[in-house]
Formats: sequence, structure tokens, C-alpha cells
Amino acid sequence: MKISEKNIEQIKQLCKELRVKNFSVFGSVLTDNYSSDSDIDFVVDFDENDPIKYTDLYFQLKDKLEQILKRQIDLIEERGIKNSFFRKEIDQSKVVIYG
Repeated sequence: MKISEKNIEQIKQLCKELRVKNFSVFGSVLTDNYSSDSDIDFVVDFDENDPIKYTDLYFQLKDKLEQILKRQIDLIEERGIKNSFFRKEIDQSKVVIYG
């Protein structure tokens, strides 16, 4: 994985602060295809059911991740993955960071 240990620790702390239940990385950052132009793909689930609070937590996390990592990120909501093929691909390749 191409994310530094320092950044991983910052991300774990952020997950605690923002009530993240599960947080994983997947995609090109885990492969040799990752480059300086690549974004980083994450999948997240929050310990929150209120839609307004959930949305607020989502955007706080996305913004802070981009600040920490200094690059664009794609943040996929685990609850929103409906395509079974996409879910299987993520589940087979993801690396759990938190949860």
C-alpha cells in the first residue's frame, strides 16, 4: 500500500472522531498501476443512521482525507453499493484500515 504509516495513523484517529464503523482502501493504490496522478479509493460505513448527520460526517471525512493525503479521493459509502459484482470486487481486494 502506498499510504505512509503516519497518514494511516492520522486516518485512524479521524475515523474515531467521525464515528466511522468500517473504513477500507481498495483500487489502484494497492497495485503497481498507482501513479502520482491516481486518486485513492476508499469505502466507508459510519455508525450513524440519521441521514443529515451521516451526510455531514461523509463530507467532513472526504475533505479531511484530501487534506491529509494531498490528493483527490473517491469515498464510496458501503451502504450504497448495490451492484453485487462491484461489491465482490471491493471485498476481494480491499485492505481494512479501521473497524
